[in-house]
Amino acid sequence: MVLATVGDLVEDIIVAVDELAASASSERELRLNLGADTRAVVTRRRGGSAANLAAAAGALGAPVRFIGQVGDDPVGDRLITDLADRGVDVVTRRAGRTGTVVVILHDGGERSMLTDRGASVSLHQPESSWLDGVEHLHVPLYSLAEPPLSETTATLVAHADERGIGVSLDVSATSLLAALGPAIAVELIGELRPALVFANEDEAAVLATEARPSELATVALVEKRGPRPARVVPSTGDPFDVAAVELGPVGDTTGAGDAFAAGFIVARLAGDDLRACAERGHRSAADHLRSLAVAGGD
Repeated sequence: MVLATVGDLVEDIIVAVDELAASASSERELRLNLGADTRAVVTRRRGGSAANLAAAAGALGAPVRFIGQVGDDPVGDRLITDLADRGVDVVTRRAGRTGTVVVILHDGGERSMLTDRGASVSLHQPESSWLDGVEHLHVPLYSLAEPPLSETTATLVAHADERGIGVSLDVSATSLLAALGPAIAVELIGELRPALVFANEDEAAVLATEARPSELATVALVEKRGPRPARVVPSTGDPFDVAAVELGPVGDTTGAGDAFAAGFIVARLAGDDLRACAERGHRSAADHLRSLAVAGGD
């Protein structure tokens, strides 16, 4: 049975700035030279939360389908080919201009993102056949933020509910929670009644101001914490932590959270318990980070 995800397939432009200045806290911070050159290493690769999760699930050998809209342009051609080469069943509409995200790397692998989602948000008129053979549908909150993609995603979730297809959701970003408003975000999540909700530590803290974990997910809220232990908060039972894979310093963490979610969901579909799912998520994220390091960040 297939794991499906709906959302963005975009081009990531990764910018690693060479010039980092020492701050008063002894950590290094980004420094751009206003009106002049700033040395950097720039790479391009496939991006988008939904696409990243699909690629990571494909790397695990899981049957996976990506659903989305991509620009009718050479960049879109390349991104679709990249996903297909990774074993993903790519279901796309082609129109408009492929989106771009400029990812500026900070010291320690942290990132700032300049986002132009382009054609991704224009997906409309969903077809129920997109869910044929699907056992689980994963939805980034990004996919519920802007119409017509948000309306399409809500329709697909309704179709999934009618068919008994499980649903999971990734909270996506604190900036998105701020734009929606925490109360509206919690309302959106509540309408979906996802089995699993994935959030990083900051996102989980925002959600906690409006709802208990058991009100957000029917199975578990999974708090991703990068190199620190992930926290799993079951809808019934006590929370527990699961240690991450030791990797040492990393230069780029883009897509690691999506890879973690992919590993977790694939393990869950295989019947693993929540602890084993988190362990598989950590291994998937570590494999993704190693692949970036081997490729020199590409």
